[in-house]
Amino acid sequence: MNIRKLSILDYDRLYALWSGTKGMGLRSIDDSKEGIERFLRRNPSTCFVAEETGEIVGAIISGHDGRRGYIYHTAVKEGLRGQGIGKELMAKACEALKAEGITRCGLFVFAGNEAGQNFWHSQGWVTRPDLVYYNLPLSADNK
Repeated sequence: MNIRKLSILDYDRLYALWSGTKGMGLRSIDDSKEGIERFLRRNPSTCFVAEETGEIVGAIISGHDGRRGYIYHTAVKEGLRGQGIGKELMAKACEALKAEGITRCGLFVFAGNEAGQNFWHSQGWVTRPDLVYYNLPLSADNK
């Protein structure tokens, strides 16, 4: 298995992985090819894929605003979970964020995504009971 930086050329295989991942919340604009290309222009060195024999079997999308790092989408092909792929992807993303001077990172997991919550908890991430997340859609087309 090879872990490398994500390229927009990976998009179709990346989207196939995301589409096959239970609990993944995809948005029509944000997660479109154009949306991911825009994200990669702002965060060219913090997103990674795990590749095995030409197939993307894992991916992590992370970036920062200059102050805080964020992880947006992490996925590992279901049959390959528990082998350390997600852990390696997380380590690469955190290492890349640290290299850019970021000292704290956050992420969101859907309340019903138990597998995702269990993974992040097992990696030492903690919930923040002192925060409430608000959301304001700026485009009705981003479903």
